[in-house]
Amino acid sequence: MIGPYTRRLMVRFSALVTVTTVIVLLAGGLLLEREMLRSMEGMHEVEADEVFEVLRDHPGLKGDDLAGRIDTKLGSDAALYFIQIHDDRGAILYRSENLGDAVMPDLSRMEENEHVLAELPGVGGVRLSEFREGEWHVQIASRLKPVHRILTNYAKVSALLVLGTAVASLGLGYAFSRFTLRPVRAIELTARRISADNLRERIPVLAVRDELADLAMLLNQMFDRLEGSFEQVKRFTADASHELKTPLALIRLNAERLRTRLAGDPEAVAGLEDLLEEITRMNRIIESLLFIAKAESGALLLDLKEHDVRALLAPFVEDARVLAEDRGVRFELARDDAGSLRLEPALLRQLLLNLVANALNVSPAGGLVTLESVQTEHGWWFIVTDEGPGLPAAQLEKIFERFVRFEPATGENRARGHGLGLAICRSIAELHDGEIRAENRTDGRSGLRVVVALRR
Repeated sequence: MIGPYTRRLMVRFSALVTVTTVIVLLAGGLLLEREMLRSMEGMHEVEADEVFEVLRDHPGLKGDDLAGRIDTKLGSDAALYFIQIHDDRGAILYRSENLGDAVMPDLSRMEENEHVLAELPGVGGVRLSEFREGEWHVQIASRLKPVHRILTNYAKVSALLVLGTAVASLGLGYAFSRFTLRPVRAIELTARRISADNLRERIPVLAVRDELADLAMLLNQMFDRLEGSFEQVKRFTADASHELKTPLALIRLNAERLRTRLAGDPEAVAGLEDLLEEITRMNRIIESLLFIAKAESGALLLDLKEHDVRALLAPFVEDARVLAEDRGVRFELARDDAGSLRLEPALLRQLLLNLVANALNVSPAGGLVTLESVQTEHGWWFIVTDEGPGLPAAQLEKIFERFVRFEPATGENRARGHGLGLAICRSIAELHDGEIRAENRTDGRSGLRVVVALRR
């Protein structure tokens, strides 16, 4: 398959070769015409010298006597040229018979030995030369028809050459583009192989130092920096897991030990429970941040496999209904298409659970949250719709940013998240080569509609 740039390069090469050929052939045609005219003028000069020789040998000779001398001198060449002789006063001394009634124009006002193009009645276009010696003006002309015939044939042959060159140059252009772009394709293939699990490979640098070698070196330097960044993310992940989670685990352990000692002090027990709740919340935030950091850095590699979507959703729907009942909200699976999709089941469940939990949190008591599982031509859509207040248009994209939370306008006391759930949803969607977006309902009811589009 020919790529767009290869096609453009091939067409440009063909256009360049064809235009160059046209220019060369046009220049060749002009040179050919010029040389034929100059050759014609040279022959006129030779014939004029012979005519002048007759005039010098027989001065004062006129009429048939002069014509006979000239015909004898020129021989068979006399039939090839139109000849006319006149004196300084314009009196015609001789006219060749092939001129018929045509009279050559007097070129006395022009420079000596001038050559012009002229149109003679009954003869047609001619190349006319006039030579002077004393009082004699010898005019010799030749038909232009042979020149035009040769130039016409030249134009026909040139048109065929241009057509053939255009067709042949397309093939040559394809070969030229393939050969020229071979180093670029090598760079592309190497760049495609470089991923989160293969950061050490580099683009081969050509031995010849040119623009492509500079580009390969520049890309390799970029990959060096990219590899360094990945390593930093990995180190941060490991350090954060150890430096943050371990102390929190120790704090929780010590706090748990205080339960028995504080059993007789309700106020202290309440404070201890708040402390344990905050520790749990901090653990969730750390886990969420680590997940997002891994996903955005490419360090999180998924084992994507084909799964039956309907089978995966069945247990999730049961859990979602229980969760909804606990919140006083109804949950329905509004559409459940059959089919399979390449995905990571645990991450899909986490994505849907975050979306449904968020929808339950913003929906009023007795409201309805629906989930639609829709197979499309290019992939799969999961759509979660709630009956909450919706959002201003300017906030629809921001809800997928970290630590962004929008409080219900009603001021109801809802469960508060840490503002990372939808950011995690976006990361999971992108890990599946998909996207996520939010939009307000357009069916006349308030609420938000979150669409997760995963590609096959």
